[in-house]
Amino acid sequence: MKAAILVSGSGSNLQSFIDQVAGNRIDLEIAVVLANRSDAWGLVRAKKSGIDTACIEHANFADRESFDRAIANELDRFAPELIILAGFMRILSPWFVKHFEGKILNIHPALLPLYTGLHTHERVLKAGDSHHGSTVHFVTEELDGGPRILAGRIAIRADDTADTLRSRVQAVEHQIYPQAAQLFAQGRVTYRDGNAWLDGKIMADPLILNF
Repeated sequence: MKAAILVSGSGSNLQSFIDQVAGNRIDLEIAVVLANRSDAWGLVRAKKSGIDTACIEHANFADRESFDRAIANELDRFAPELIILAGFMRILSPWFVKHFEGKILNIHPALLPLYTGLHTHERVLKAGDSHHGSTVHFVTEELDGGPRILAGRIAIRADDTADTLRSRVQAVEHQIYPQAAQLFAQGRVTYRDGNAWLDGKIMADPLILNF
């Protein structure tokens, strides 16, 4: 399955996909890596692996939708069947979400539906929760609110800080994100009628892996 990966920064999740593809552990071809910043290190990672790259600077556009239409025009050249957001720090317009409906995956550093938005590690510590993690979900117009596919969960330690949680959760992300994409590539997970489906059945809750 042809995939496009969108990045804004270092691309550590991108690297996990590059490694999984190189090891023939997931059924994906990374057709292009696109960034909205020319200094995104993810572009360097992609070039080192011989993957096509593109950069469209969001600052050059008057509004979100015109930027998203430019991205879509570039992506459509590669005919991706899956769009993977890997640290792409832009809120997508309703137009873009509709254009690629059911084909966009994102990962959020929390056990959704808890802690949408930013600063999840600080917030989970402040709340005194016993567990934290990350969730792969389909992208819809609701921010961090699309149907959940796969979550990785860790127990919070007494000595955890926001920084240690960030590091531990990121390590989980590098494992669960390619696994969720593989479920999609195999046709086991699909998006239909606003829901995620696994093996022909609606997913009321995501698959959960404990780490």
